[in-house]
Amino acid sequence: MSRPARLTGAVLWTTRLDRASPVSLSRQLAGALRGAITEGSLGAASRLPSTRALASDLGLARSTVVGVFEQLAAEGYIAAKPGSGYFVPPRLAQPNGPAAPAKPAARRMLSRQATLLSLPPGVPRQQRPFELGHAEIDGRLIASWKRLAARALSGRTQVNWNYGDPQGEPALRRAIAEYLAAARGVRCRPEQIVLTSGSQQGLSLTARILLDPGDAAMIEDPCYRSAFDILRAAEAEIVPVPVDEHGLDIAAAPRLPAPPRLVYTTPSRQYPLGMAMPLDRRLALLAWAEREGVWINEDDYESEFQRPAEMLPCLQGLDRAGRVIYLGTFSKLVFPSLRLGYAVLPEDLVAPFTAARQLADRQSSGLIQAIMTEFMLEGHFARHLKRMRTLYAERQAFLTDLLARRLGGLLETAPNESGMYLVAWLPPGWNDRTVAARLDAAGVTAVPLSSLTLETKRRPALVIGYTGHSEAAMTRAVERMAEAFAPRTGLAKTRKAELRSDQMAR
Repeated sequence: MSRPARLTGAVLWTTRLDRASPVSLSRQLAGALRGAITEGSLGAASRLPSTRALASDLGLARSTVVGVFEQLAAEGYIAAKPGSGYFVPPRLAQPNGPAAPAKPAARRMLSRQATLLSLPPGVPRQQRPFELGHAEIDGRLIASWKRLAARALSGRTQVNWNYGDPQGEPALRRAIAEYLAAARGVRCRPEQIVLTSGSQQGLSLTARILLDPGDAAMIEDPCYRSAFDILRAAEAEIVPVPVDEHGLDIAAAPRLPAPPRLVYTTPSRQYPLGMAMPLDRRLALLAWAEREGVWINEDDYESEFQRPAEMLPCLQGLDRAGRVIYLGTFSKLVFPSLRLGYAVLPEDLVAPFTAARQLADRQSSGLIQAIMTEFMLEGHFARHLKRMRTLYAERQAFLTDLLARRLGGLLETAPNESGMYLVAWLPPGWNDRTVAARLDAAGVTAVPLSSLTLETKRRPALVIGYTGHSEAAMTRAVERMAEAFAPRTGLAKTRKAELRSDQMAR
């Protein structure tokens, strides 16, 4: 005599179906049953409702339910017993009884490289002064971009809708080569350009193809923190080279048993101190790199905002030995979410760099490349840079004057010839990290210079960005800065009253 089937509450199981959903009712039912089984709502050996009962409860045709059950049986989620219905196989269901004693958690292993990675502090949800790297998004830029995007989507601009060349679309590489030759003195053919998602990816790919763990890499001190983190993650032996009032001086670099494999530098505008490397130092660096067989990674991140008459030629344009990898980005020039940049490479590095790019994320968006090509060829890019160069100079002058009037004696700034940020020097003896933390609590972002410094002790300072922030927003931020300094200076009330008086006068 056979044992009667064990009946449980599972025979009463039902679910809710959304008839307004684009997902078919049969797929919804199948998904609900899979979830109930794997999560343990339908226990081991539980009998499912009959197809007739479930169809009646859910308002479905019985044939629909039968089809779902047969599909799940074929997948192994349920099993049929002739004359008894459908059951949950014991091996699939989670136990409904008391949990077994927990075993010690297995160690969650990370790679050695993962342990070297570090995340920056959380970015505020809303943009606020004086965060770095923001661009001014004006109406003319948006209008031009929308028009070109509509043209590309309508088919009037050639877009590669399939996988494209991981090196980048030829038309855009040609446009970039022409622009760099005219604006920066870069000497290259389009075939030497590889598109990236920005300067950071360019440096990351450079490190991947040029550095082995333990290889020495020189970097300016203070430095672009992301560059340091990328080289650190590559397990390079990082050698800081202190900069002086003229930037990096390779003659003053530490002496090593063997030449470094790579030097990372920002010669057009040293990050973060802002000075330009003079021509004699550029030539000395290039001669040393040729003599010692060292690669130079030139990050030309803000050169577009220099006055054209005062621009020095880039290192790449002076290089005759093919030792310079030149990195640039459109993300700071147009808008940050664009995520489009480029690397200009010596010819023998193009193939390995392209292979590394393809392995990382294959290629940049074909649609974005098509729009950017038209943006450059029709002159929108050049006009946009000219407008931004003027606007950013005005923003810098406004902020420099505002800080001098409101926080004179506490912050010392000197105007730069170009750029997107200022260095505001604090009184000697102050702790710039403590000041930055106090400002952050007050809703103002500033980067302490000491967080960008590797070895060389410098006067405390804050790195503050002024691009992408309105004059009104910066004015309010400076008022909050005065209040944040109050416990140490006693100037907050006086400065706040002066600010209000000045605003009323305007």
